[in-house]
Amino acid sequence: MLGIGTIAKKVFGTPNDRKIKATRPIIEQINALEPEYEAKSDEELIAKTRELQERAKSGEPLDALLPEAFANVREGAKRALGLRAFDVQLMGGIFLHEGNIAEMKTGEGKTLVATFPAYLNALTGKGVHIVTVNDYLAKRDAEWMGKVYAHVGMTTGVVYPQQPEVEKLAAYGCDVTYATNNELGFDYLRDNMKSELKDVCQKHHNFAIVDEVDSILIDEARTPLIISGPSQDRSELYRVIDKIIPELSPEHYTLDEKTKNVTYTDEGNEFLEERLLQYELLPEGQNLYDPESTTLVHHINQGLKAHVLFHKDKDYIVRDGQIVLIDEFTGRMMHGRRLSDGLHQAIEAKEDCQIQPENVTLASVTFQNYFRLYDKLSGMTGTALTEAEEFLEIYGLGVVEVPTNLPVARIDEHDQVYRTNAEKLQAVIDEIRASHEKGQPVLVGTTSIEKSEQLSQLLNKEGLPHNVLNARQHEQEAQIVADAGKLGAITIATNMAGRGTDIKLGGNVEFKVMEAIAADPEGDPEVIRATIEAQHKDDEEAVKAAGGLYVLATERHESRRIDNQLRGRSGRQGDPGKSSFFLSLEDDLMRIFGSERLDSMLKKLGMKEGEAIVHPWVNKSLERAQAKVEGRNFDIRKQLLKFDDVMNDQRKVIFGQRREIMEAADLSEVVQDMRHEVVDELVDQYMPKKSYADQWETEKLYADVIKHLGIDVPVIDWADEEGVDDDDVRERLYKASDEFMAKKAADFGAENMRMIEKQLLLQTIDGKWRDHLLTLEHLRSVVGFRGYAQRDPLNEYKNEAFQLFENLLNGLREEVTEKLSQIRPLTQEEQQAMMQQMLAQQAAQQKAAAPAPDADRTPLVADFDESDPTTWGNPGRNEPCPCGSGKKFKHCHGAL
Repeated sequence: MLGIGTIAKKVFGTPNDRKIKATRPIIEQINALEPEYEAKSDEELIAKTRELQERAKSGEPLDALLPEAFANVREGAKRALGLRAFDVQLMGGIFLHEGNIAEMKTGEGKTLVATFPAYLNALTGKGVHIVTVNDYLAKRDAEWMGKVYAHVGMTTGVVYPQQPEVEKLAAYGCDVTYATNNELGFDYLRDNMKSELKDVCQKHHNFAIVDEVDSILIDEARTPLIISGPSQDRSELYRVIDKIIPELSPEHYTLDEKTKNVTYTDEGNEFLEERLLQYELLPEGQNLYDPESTTLVHHINQGLKAHVLFHKDKDYIVRDGQIVLIDEFTGRMMHGRRLSDGLHQAIEAKEDCQIQPENVTLASVTFQNYFRLYDKLSGMTGTALTEAEEFLEIYGLGVVEVPTNLPVARIDEHDQVYRTNAEKLQAVIDEIRASHEKGQPVLVGTTSIEKSEQLSQLLNKEGLPHNVLNARQHEQEAQIVADAGKLGAITIATNMAGRGTDIKLGGNVEFKVMEAIAADPEGDPEVIRATIEAQHKDDEEAVKAAGGLYVLATERHESRRIDNQLRGRSGRQGDPGKSSFFLSLEDDLMRIFGSERLDSMLKKLGMKEGEAIVHPWVNKSLERAQAKVEGRNFDIRKQLLKFDDVMNDQRKVIFGQRREIMEAADLSEVVQDMRHEVVDELVDQYMPKKSYADQWETEKLYADVIKHLGIDVPVIDWADEEGVDDDDVRERLYKASDEFMAKKAADFGAENMRMIEKQLLLQTIDGKWRDHLLTLEHLRSVVGFRGYAQRDPLNEYKNEAFQLFENLLNGLREEVTEKLSQIRPLTQEEQQAMMQQMLAQQAAQQKAAAPAPDADRTPLVADFDESDPTTWGNPGRNEPCPCGSGKKFKHCHGAL
């Protein structure tokens, strides 16, 4: 019997069906315009863009311009790339324009889909940002889709790390800008550390389209972006702690793999105290529970985490003597990323690498709060439905499933569960061999570098040729992925999430053509292309006949979405394909989430070695375990966000103030208001309202007026005058301080004074904000303990953070007023002395940079011949090489 919900869906359709139905009339309008736009010349397509821009700027809603705009881009793409967008691609574009997440399967052409809403929203002149998961994709998509935008008269820019500032400003000034989420976030933070408005890159946060939206807004949203500066060196502390950690035994600590947490037991604390006393890290008479030991305890905890929770070749690799982190979701190396709170240093000590100093946060933002700055946000991915609740709750984004252009022909098999890892690996090898022999390409998914290399060794033993794609080979990534669809190909890959290069059956034509042209530079490119395309057709048919791409996963990820992404690599654009998961009870997910009962049950059933259990119930129970983990991770991110929201409100105020200061031409009124507020605070403190004259502390007021306002006025005498109250003193101090600063402005010149006020305000805000961030970090790390006193840590954090922020604003007024009162123009003698000091410093630097004369150097001999080293005498190691190469001798003929 059907449930009420099922009957209702049959009658009314699902909400997703209704959204898709609503786009049909718009798509019909766009299709009806196609003949008209096909008849336009290239110049007329650009003229159409100018017309639409004028209409958008004059207030016509973008929804009204949508059919014409989409028809224009479709025609531009046809001419620029030879690609005609399908109706489902237009549908995806409409959902993106409406501010949704469009879930489109792999190979459905998401890159082209983004051009439609990007073009439409860029008509306003405020720019559109398209966000990708890595720099390779940002550059590739900008170059590839840039041709489409150029055909309709729009500009395209790309932003990447270490880009020259002039280029970066130009890229942000384009109609459409491609960039990674990291670079956008860091540029936002850098913008808010600049002092000139012309240097600010991100003028607007108008509309962002996030590609692989689940990877960026969920997987990477756990860690904030931080710009930091170095602090004091503590490398010796890490080294000593690293000697102690390996001496711990399992009863000294407890490990919780579910929450990825480690804590010391009482025995562990006692053992540590003894060892720390021996190493003189813990003073006599002090124990680990004393408040003075907080920093030491923190570092010991990080040392234990480094040893127990972070594993080489899974969480990080050692490259050129440095620890390079690996992204657990994509298997990529994350160059330049460092773990915070001393954890990275603890790993450096463990691997005996050079320990870099810890950093102090200068600015920080989470991806959640960065992307919520945009007036409109949208995203595309192959897998978002499992996280629909989080997208809606945190970003206000709905998820719409866009139908595929052709029906999916992939066969998804039930999971096969083996008792041990060894049995599973043997079954995987047998399955790979069987597919390889019939010519079916296999993509094998693994969860870590270590496991991919272990499998690779087994395949080598069996004599099966294969490619391995993990963080170590990421430079050849596009090439390896392009070859993964060739007849009989075997590719082992760590998480294929968002790889960005399609696996095409029979191999990638473009890559084959590029290789062939490189191998035969004399040949005719057109003839080469025609030959390869014909040959590729046969290859493609052969692979289809063998069953298409076989995705064979060797483990379940803790997120269903990552598994779905791996599955989605097969069966693109209606191609045949197959996917299967091979699991064992020793896998991390199975082991952590209750495999003991399953193991005992399998033993009772009398399962033989090498046998697998295959049943829909197993799939269901695994999905439930994954959903639990996803739910817990969502709660962690939600909690993180609640804490970060407190700082985010303050960040908006500070960054907003900075922007106002940078935009203002004259800040004299702001500075005057600050000065008057300082006067108010001083008078209120020493001459409280409704107090008697004999209770006034006029001597302290006099001292503080000199200190904060820089003026020496007879405050004590004023207070002794008949009938004078606090308001009179206040007014006189306003007047005296205003006159004092007006004279100072006249001495400097009005224009110079305005510039000094602006720079001083910005510097003081930055300094105060930096200190405030550090205080908030410390508060955050201890506030959790308030829970033991039955107090809500989040409320405690909110209240104290608000109090600290008020203190910051009060301190800001005082510091700016005090610094401005102390500045004065330099006398002529001081200017000359300063000039001489600068010249002396320059001379010293030039002397230091000059090569030191070598003591054992002898002059060149008389019959010198630059081609005969025996005639050179004994040149200095830092001198130019006598051979005339232009290099230093030590780097040329004198190289050791």
